[in-house]
Amino acid sequence: MTKKLLPFLEALFAVIVWGASFIATKIAVGQISPIAVVFIRFAMGIPILLFAVIIRKQFAFPKGNEWGYFALLGFLGISFHQWLQSNGLITAQATTTAWIVSTSPAFIAILGWMVLKEKLNLLQSSGIVLAMIGVLAVVSKGDLSTLAGGKFGTTGDFLILISSVNWAVFSILSRRGLKNHPSTRMTFWVMTIGWLITAVAFFANKSYTEIPLLDARGWMAMIFLGIFTTGLAYIAWFDALAQLPAAQTGAFLFVEPLTSMVVAAIILNEQVTLVSILGGAVILVGIWLVNR
Repeated sequence: MTKKLLPFLEALFAVIVWGASFIATKIAVGQISPIAVVFIRFAMGIPILLFAVIIRKQFAFPKGNEWGYFALLGFLGISFHQWLQSNGLITAQATTTAWIVSTSPAFIAILGWMVLKEKLNLLQSSGIVLAMIGVLAVVSKGDLSTLAGGKFGTTGDFLILISSVNWAVFSILSRRGLKNHPSTRMTFWVMTIGWLITAVAFFANKSYTEIPLLDARGWMAMIFLGIFTTGLAYIAWFDALAQLPAAQTGAFLFVEPLTSMVVAAIILNEQVTLVSILGGAVILVGIWLVNR
């Protein structure tokens, strides 16, 4: 039991940090542009991952066409994904964002069925439908008539939903690389290349001129995103994955949106409504059925 306690705590630490990251991002994008947030965040987190890779004696350069493969993953999983979420959080609530993002496993299952010809049983299909119903309830705040009128929450909600689908595409594409590389090394290269792609936009737009706009609260949010969310949480998560069954570790992800809801209520004063709780519960039940 003692041997399992540390990986349990590491998995719990990772999902709590990731749950709180939406609140930190919302604070940061209230002061500087999303491009600046993404650039600074990964500039802080990547050295921590590099240190972990070197300590574990896993460092190696990609070979041949792996550079192009990692560049694609870096664009999808870092540059584009973080751009979508950071821009989405300008108008989307942190709580709503967390619930929408939690649907990624449903999209992964759908893409696995469409692209990899993986089987979807009746329970999994029911779970996907349930998760989508939960999302509709959360973004419409219980007033489904707004959806009939063509209104899908805020623009941010739509961007976050795209990010959830994008993450599913990224996850499916990542499977090939994970057969040949330890997850920490692969994450380091994907993050580094994605960060370098973001750096082009960061310097082209002269986003570095925004850095003085960050106040103490903004810097606290950035340090949390860089050191804890991008660095330490990933290391803890991979440690847990290495020691626990994948399904058992994955179950911890259900804690993430709940963490977001609590932290957003405390720090951002976001209202916790019955609709968001019920819609979130429907999403979690749906994702649980998919993961079964």
